[in-house]
Amino acid sequence: MAKYLKFLVVGIFFGIVLVKSEAVSWYRIFEMFKFQSFHMYGIIGTAVGTGILLLLIGKKTKNIEGKTINIPLKEKGVFRYIIGGSIFGLGWALSGACPGPMYILVGTGSFSVLIMIASAILGTFVYGLLKNKLPH
Repeated sequence: MAKYLKFLVVGIFFGIVLVKSEAVSWYRIFEMFKFQSFHMYGIIGTAVGTGILLLLIGKKTKNIEGKTINIPLKEKGVFRYIIGGSIFGLGWALSGACPGPMYILVGTGSFSVLIMIASAILGTFVYGLLKNKLPH
């Protein structure tokens, strides 16, 4: 159990950073989708840039087990990414929260978000049932 404590600490720290930067604020997300503020685009852009930089560093260095990061080639075709991204974006715009911050919002006392979490879990379950019948 103690080996998972570091993940809990990092998660709590990440949650505090997201709350303090207002990245979980419904009003900030609403402003973003209406193109009224650069705030969220700055946060997302910084996250993407940091992710790219860390991925490039990670591909050149070895981890604790002595292995380098190996990224498999993507399948051809972007249609499924466009559809999936559109569904994700619509859910984000309608609910005002993407999946990670939903849990952070519960931690801030917004218990109505539990309805969104239950809906996300139900949607994931339905996808699991339909996965083999969908075009991939």
